[in-house]
Amino acid sequence: MAATKEQFAATGRRKTSVARVILRPGKGLFIVNGKPVEKFFPEMKLAVVRSPLETVSALGKYDVYANLTGGGVTGQSEALRHGISRALLKVDAEMRKPLKAAGFLTRDPRMVERKKYGRKKARRRFQFSKR
Repeated sequence: MAATKEQFAATGRRKTSVARVILRPGKGLFIVNGKPVEKFFPEMKLAVVRSPLETVSALGKYDVYANLTGGGVTGQSEALRHGISRALLKVDAEMRKPLKAAGFLTRDPRMVERKKYGRKKARRRFQFSKR
């Protein structure tokens, strides 16, 4: 077996999605849940996922392996972006300034508000009928 390369692991979260990310020095391979990233995400979300690597000019330098669970396409893509950003910090602490300026290190705390009893949704009420 070949000698294992150095790897950097991090976790990213958004809404109910969790992304476990492993970054290894490589040629830019991007595997998400065992599939290439192009097959996993629609075209418009690929820019979101690659943005931290583009910000620090590391797009072809690292292989990204990720496991995603929970949520939908938007939550998963932004959780992956958060995880990649945190893993890049472990590679080099100098990358903190551009990643922080772009807002990639902040965990977005917004979650879906729970449904309340006597309501149709969280805040929406049932239609009022006067008669």
